[in-house]
Amino acid sequence: MTSSLDQLSAGTLDWLGANLDHFDPYAAGAGTATHQQAAKAVLELALLRHCSTWTGGPHGERLGGATALLRKLWQRPEFPRLFDTHPPSAPTYGLAFAALAPDGIDDTVRRATLARLAPDFLSPAGKSPLKRMEIRFYADKAGASHTIEPYAELVGQSPLVTLTAATPGDAAEADAATGQAADGDTAPLTDSEGYSLTHAAFFLGDYGRTPTGLDGDALAHARELVRRMLDHCVGQDRWDLAAELVISQFILGLDPLRTPSGAAAVECLVRAQRSDGAIPGRSAALMASPSAPAGEFFRKAYHTTLVTALMTLVLSSGRPSWHRD
Repeated sequence: MTSSLDQLSAGTLDWLGANLDHFDPYAAGAGTATHQQAAKAVLELALLRHCSTWTGGPHGERLGGATALLRKLWQRPEFPRLFDTHPPSAPTYGLAFAALAPDGIDDTVRRATLARLAPDFLSPAGKSPLKRMEIRFYADKAGASHTIEPYAELVGQSPLVTLTAATPGDAAEADAATGQAADGDTAPLTDSEGYSLTHAAFFLGDYGRTPTGLDGDALAHARELVRRMLDHCVGQDRWDLAAELVISQFILGLDPLRTPSGAAAVECLVRAQRSDGAIPGRSAALMASPSAPAGEFFRKAYHTTLVTALMTLVLSSGRPSWHRD
């Protein structure tokens, strides 16, 4: 890794390890977040641990505490019940819980959680292409039966292919319609489109482990969308989406540290990182105050810090042989 990536990796992983009590919904004083937030945070931590098992490098020691916490939570029958506090997300959370279970545990709770999923949730009916990709991603890892189409049939419907970037003309029309002046740096995609773009890459490419199925013009289109959105995020200090887009560049066969946009994003995150290793929020505009209480700071900082840690793990994992610039 480069020195910048080393700094980001060590700092973010150490901060996460030092704040595991805030992830644990059963820790003393853990009432700083809603049950929904706690469940989401734990599942994100489990995804980080899952990816760390195949990236190699000296990450296992820094994630030892997180692994121990996850092993305990995955064997508590009451933990998956937290998913029910947010019904729209409960089936997805349950499926991710089953998919991201640590190895070598009593999987009674995992199997019971999987058994509670309704069969229609594991079917394509009424779901967007992105949602179908997400369900397939976790169902395949969980060993759950489903009827979602193969990725080869989904890739052409994915945001990586179907999204188009806004043009200056589009921005001018929008400004005229709203009566607002142009800010000189209109985003090529909306926030929701940007996250759809990255999540499609994550699911199709399994965080860099498998080919996405994109090639030719479709691959070039996806790379250009990511580049344009990444340039915008760096200019606006949009830290969490920048980290996700760097991962997406890697998944799309590029070496982000050798692309101007990817290298600029890594340096942007280095500038944002605090001395304790945290990235203090999703963006400069939404960052936590240095004087914020610990629970409030954690809620604002944990996601971007974790995504940045994930980015460093993916970039340090080495490029599979099928990757091509």
